[in-house]
Amino acid sequence: MNRLYELWNSIPWSRIAEQFVYDPQSPMIFSSGIFLWLAAAFLIVYAILHRADTLRILFVTCFSYYFYYKSSGFYFFLLAVVTVSDFFIAQVMARTESRAKRKWLVALSLLIDLGLLAYFKYTNFFGHIFSQISGMPWHDMDIFLPVGISFFTFQSLSYTIDVYRERIRPLNRLLDYAFYVSFFPQLVAGPIVRAADFIPQIRKPLLVTREMLGTGMWFIVCGLFKKAVISDYISVNFVERIFDNPSLYSGVENLLGVYGYALQIYCDFSGYSDMAIGIALLLGFRFNINFDSPYKSASVTEFWRRWHISLSSWLRDYLYISLGGNRKGKVRQYLNLMITMFLGGLWHGASWNFVIWGTLHGVALAFHKMWMTITGQRLGTPHRRWIQVLCVVFTFHFACLCWIFFRNKEFAGSLTMIHQIATAFHPEVLLKVVTGYWQVMILMILGFVLHFAPKRWEDACKRTFIKLPSMAYVLILVAMIIVIMQVKSSDIQPFIYFQF
Repeated sequence: MNRLYELWNSIPWSRIAEQFVYDPQSPMIFSSGIFLWLAAAFLIVYAILHRADTLRILFVTCFSYYFYYKSSGFYFFLLAVVTVSDFFIAQVMARTESRAKRKWLVALSLLIDLGLLAYFKYTNFFGHIFSQISGMPWHDMDIFLPVGISFFTFQSLSYTIDVYRERIRPLNRLLDYAFYVSFFPQLVAGPIVRAADFIPQIRKPLLVTREMLGTGMWFIVCGLFKKAVISDYISVNFVERIFDNPSLYSGVENLLGVYGYALQIYCDFSGYSDMAIGIALLLGFRFNINFDSPYKSASVTEFWRRWHISLSSWLRDYLYISLGGNRKGKVRQYLNLMITMFLGGLWHGASWNFVIWGTLHGVALAFHKMWMTITGQRLGTPHRRWIQVLCVVFTFHFACLCWIFFRNKEFAGSLTMIHQIATAFHPEVLLKVVTGYWQVMILMILGFVLHFAPKRWEDACKRTFIKLPSMAYVLILVAMIIVIMQVKSSDIQPFIYFQF
């Protein structure tokens, strides 16, 4: 009896209890140590329930809500509000024959989802605009932005809009819909998964093939390397310093900082997407790819077919086409592109910097469409090698210019950075910067080399990895965790897109 009492007291109950309490200073993310332990326990239970579909779906849904609570606190109830409202709206819509009533129902879904998004994300932003116009004072409200609210509201909206357009039939089980909206791998930072792609997989017999296991582990390892090694290290040790005080650094340092941020945001976001895709594969679900080497693009149009594909396709299908797309003449098409990207910029955050970022991309898309119309070219038309290289270089630097506005919190900071690059370049300090930040520079070079490497090289490495024995996956994952522990900073670096 005494032995049992001693064993009971030796268990770190307080440490275990902490895992059920939200800590705003340490949100749960895929690259955190606690998630890796929880994921291992989760997979064991998931495997035990592989034949009990309803219990498995309920278990994953409960874990997803726990994961979201650990990421965003008690605001997980917003996820429930969006889920329940859109589920029943879609149910009523499917039984309604009147087109006018169906429009009112889909408008109600838009009002609820976008209303929540607008309140939490844009209240203070539009309050300041109203104050400037009216001259009346505005005091910022203390509003916490729930993690990933932009992602799960857009995902749920795509479901009700597709039901309205009669592209899909609504689900009959609230549990299944809650599973779809809250599925934790992509809940807080995407990719935005379409109902038509995901729902047919929910009740299928669970099957994780050898190829799915290997591919899933490949994506997880690659995602961890991108996020926790490259992105976090160059962010903490170089990029943040430059963007926090651009006036203190020469133009060449500012330019390297911009290049570093271009790599950081790509590795951060695509790394998260890779891990989400990999974890989903281990659970028997397939997601579409979300990034396809975007800096290889030879035009801004191609860039948006490679960058954050789930969002760009969402904006195309549910906003651009709804505005008229290219069906109402060229001038209207150009205007629709600019409106879509303006709103796409605003989706990223309540800041004029995001609006400028989106508007710049919208104008560039319109000019590129105009150029293709004038020259009669089509997207993907092969160019001479040197022209292709020039187009890639130009597109990359245009994206980098836009990233300056995306990253800076204040418009003045963006202008300062551009001014330093244009008027105080000082290339003579380049060697000193490279030697002073040699670890950062090595990781940046490695990151860009891997990004621009031929696709066939990546495919060959992937095929070789998949053929490895299962124990090799475990050893490689452990080795990656050891590397992460050696290079990580003392604080957890949240994913950039958590703020959106």
